[in-house]
Amino acid sequence: MEKKKKNVFVEGPVSPTFIADAIAKHQSKTQIGAHDIFLGQVRADEIDGKTVGAIEYTAYEEMANLKFYEIRERTFSKFEITCMHIYHSLGKVNAGEICLFVFVSSPHRRTAFEALEYVVEEIKSQVPVFGKELFEDDSYQWKVNT
Repeated sequence: MEKKKKNVFVEGPVSPTFIADAIAKHQSKTQIGAHDIFLGQVRADEIDGKTVGAIEYTAYEEMANLKFYEIRERTFSKFEITCMHIYHSLGKVNAGEICLFVFVSSPHRRTAFEALEYVVEEIKSQVPVFGKELFEDDSYQWKVNT
């Protein structure tokens, strides 16, 4: 099982190439029968007549990485998964770009589905990552996670 402690932050958006490369690296792991992937994308929400053009992400990195690690440990103890990867953006991510990439693998699909949902909900509720919604008119507001 792949459970090493690591930094999950990437600067800027998570690129499609990065995602494809992560998937390709798992082809040699033939005990895996299922992968489930969550891709969080920045939405161009309209709020009070203004459109979100990007989100600028910041975090208390040391605390956030500790929370990510605790979530990983709980997930490995709760579900029979083979591996899990979490990547979250820091800095500016434009509307339409990926800001969160969670990748869970297991021998069977049901476990992968359930583990992925658990991980994403835990990240949203526990990890101190903050998003400043940057509107197209150069104003901003702090995002509230839902």
